[in-house]
Amino acid sequence: MRKAADSKSKMEGATEVSEEEGRPLISSIQGSGPSKKNMAEIDSGGKAAEKADESYRPKDLAALPAPRSQTNSFIKYGSLVLLCFQMVGLVLLMRYSRVKKVTDGGDGGGLYLASTAVFIMEAIKFAICMSVIFHQCHYSPSAFAKAMDDAILKSPLEILKLSVPSLTYTIQNNLLYCALTNLDAATYQVMYQLKILTTAVFSAVLLQRQFSARKWMSLVTLTVGVALAQTSGSGDGGSHHHPAHAGGGGDAAELVAAQNRIVGTVAVLCAACTSGFSGVYFERILKGSPRVTLWVRNIQMGLPSIVIAFLSIYIKDGAAVASKGFFQGYNPIVWTVVSVQAAGGLIVAVVVKYADNVLKVFAASFSIVVTGIISVFLFDFKPDARFCLGTLFVVSAIVIYSSPEKAPKKKSILPVTARSQ
Repeated sequence: MRKAADSKSKMEGATEVSEEEGRPLISSIQGSGPSKKNMAEIDSGGKAAEKADESYRPKDLAALPAPRSQTNSFIKYGSLVLLCFQMVGLVLLMRYSRVKKVTDGGDGGGLYLASTAVFIMEAIKFAICMSVIFHQCHYSPSAFAKAMDDAILKSPLEILKLSVPSLTYTIQNNLLYCALTNLDAATYQVMYQLKILTTAVFSAVLLQRQFSARKWMSLVTLTVGVALAQTSGSGDGGSHHHPAHAGGGGDAAELVAAQNRIVGTVAVLCAACTSGFSGVYFERILKGSPRVTLWVRNIQMGLPSIVIAFLSIYIKDGAAVASKGFFQGYNPIVWTVVSVQAAGGLIVAVVVKYADNVLKVFAASFSIVVTGIISVFLFDFKPDARFCLGTLFVVSAIVIYSSPEKAPKKKSILPVTARSQ
């Protein structure tokens, strides 16, 4: 009897402790439900949670922030549109600035120097990249100084490696001005697609990359198309756009006499070779170097580019700068060309990050066709049947080369069993 009483008192003590701690253990032992007090607490807690859930739920779905996928799509297609405009606009503006009589230049009508335009373009690009990094450092001078110290002073080997593509890119940009001085915009746009062929060749040599037979056939088609376009004889009529027919005088007449299709062809071929080598060499450096941001990498490459471009001014055009000044022949059109060219490299970087290969192929094909159409009205360009056929070959080759290849079907290694009946 005494033991039963002790066990009963222990049970009651356990019930008191359980109720004080909020855990009705005894009720679960007896199999009964929670007490009225706990039911009231549970009911009030459920209503509070429901009320909080209703207050969290937005009244208007339009107030919700846009999903990340929509933001990436906007950046992808927005950058693609900018790339199309840049690829078409840069070529047309550069050609126009090289054949149009300059009326606002500091020397009263001379042609601007391509070497100075390349230097200014590199300086603008360098300033843009530094501004972006300053923004990423939350406008903190100390953080910005540390970032520059890590990117430049503490990375001399990286800058030395990047001096090679910096040199070739500087040569390439000067060659592009030479090509568009001697070739019409449409022919240049078609011929410059040979950079796809040179990139493939340098990739096979330097990166040991292998290509399928279909890709090599597309490269052969590309070469044939470029040859047809170059030998077509199509060119600008441009009687009312060309400086020779606009009363240009001495400098304009010299410009007409200086235009040479062979020189332009050699320049664009060399530019395609330097473009292919620079791209593949840069890719090889990226694979063997520590990962850094795109903007830091552009600063590391931009610093030697500025030095090389500045030296090329005085090696190539030192006498002209000394006699007529650094900004000879500059006008709003020239400044627009330099600005578009500086922004072009950054736009391409964004497209490479966000856009897929199909969209980049569309941009390249779109730029070729649109450049030819606009040249008809702007420069009195007169394409013949051979040029049109060559353009068709080039566009087809770009599409075939960039289209994804089907992966070979894997054979099943499981045994084939008869279907049970």
